[in-house]
Amino acid sequence: MSRHSIRFEITRSCGGQGGFHGRVGRVTTPHGSFDTPAFMPVATAAAMKGLTPTQVRATGSQCILNNAFHLLLRPGADRIADIGGVHQFMRWDGPILTDSGGFQAFSMAQINRIDENGATFQSFIDGKLVHLGPESSMAVQQALGADIAMAFDDCPPAGDSIAEIARAARTLQAKDRTLRWLERCIAAHHRNDQALFGIVQGGTDLALRSSSVDATCAFDMAGYAIGGVAVGEGTMAIERVVRHTAPLLPADRPRYLMGVGYPRDIVMAVESGVDMFDCVLPTRNGRNGMAFTREGALRLRNAKHAEDPKPIELDCDCEACAGGFSRAYLRHLFMAGEMLGPTLISLHNIRIFQRLLLDIRRAIEEDTWLQFRRAWPCTNQAQSDTLDLHGVSDD
Repeated sequence: MSRHSIRFEITRSCGGQGGFHGRVGRVTTPHGSFDTPAFMPVATAAAMKGLTPTQVRATGSQCILNNAFHLLLRPGADRIADIGGVHQFMRWDGPILTDSGGFQAFSMAQINRIDENGATFQSFIDGKLVHLGPESSMAVQQALGADIAMAFDDCPPAGDSIAEIARAARTLQAKDRTLRWLERCIAAHHRNDQALFGIVQGGTDLALRSSSVDATCAFDMAGYAIGGVAVGEGTMAIERVVRHTAPLLPADRPRYLMGVGYPRDIVMAVESGVDMFDCVLPTRNGRNGMAFTREGALRLRNAKHAEDPKPIELDCDCEACAGGFSRAYLRHLFMAGEMLGPTLISLHNIRIFQRLLLDIRRAIEEDTWLQFRRAWPCTNQAQSDTLDLHGVSDD
């Protein structure tokens, strides 16, 4: 292992030729390796809802994400540490990344106070006041024992809910505070078998993004993430930020785009040089009856599927499609309230995302990017073509 406990090797890079920054690589961790570009399914509370670790592994998933916020509240990081850490606790023997919990602390909880030391909020489980900040986030993630931990960052909201002047001031505050917190996270992080990633903030202000990149990358981190996107801004704003920011990050470290997972956005980010992705879309949408395909999304609850004998995708090798389960049967499971429906579609969705990433890696290696884009029409579709279920917690 490197001094950061993970090793990142780039096996194919286009070097920004023609504005294309896609590359193929591999991240090696204490619990095995994963190929990049990589999609990490979200097991928020140390579980992929309705799926066993064996089933998740069969989809081609190599690395998954847990969330420190949820595991802090239940069952508690110390309890998981006593059992042997998250790998032993959830019986997943591959790489795991833990989100710092910052996004959830700011967006999901009933917040009582946000200040320089973090967020004090009311637990949605028992109503008790809980504090989460740079030091406590590091303590939780080190107790959990994931292979990659994320620095605690200040992630402000976007969109029209905040006046323009106030939003600009809040974005600047979050960018500067995230940098101060990063220094504290580094000081508090001492687990030698766990890598720590820094996070770039700055909202949709490209000058702030550049400034954040410069300051964040002044710290020698194992990897770097683009945070604060997919938090309310539109598709074009996400693309503008990612295409600007990703190429500025160090080329010899993994680049991680947090919480973004629509096929169109993944492909755009790969073109920009991003290596890692996570999103709840495959499983959360699957539990709501939406199946992803090469052509686009299918809403299997719709009546038009009631007599459809076809599988979700004819050439898919997932358990749902290869097993011969028809769209009609899957619709029936949802209409009857049977839990097998969400399980089968979630399995299919994770598998289709992993097939997408497999084809992305192959297209970069073989220099067949245009052919790849034609083979995956869904990568040319905007977010509005599917349910708006961005997020980093699958709860």
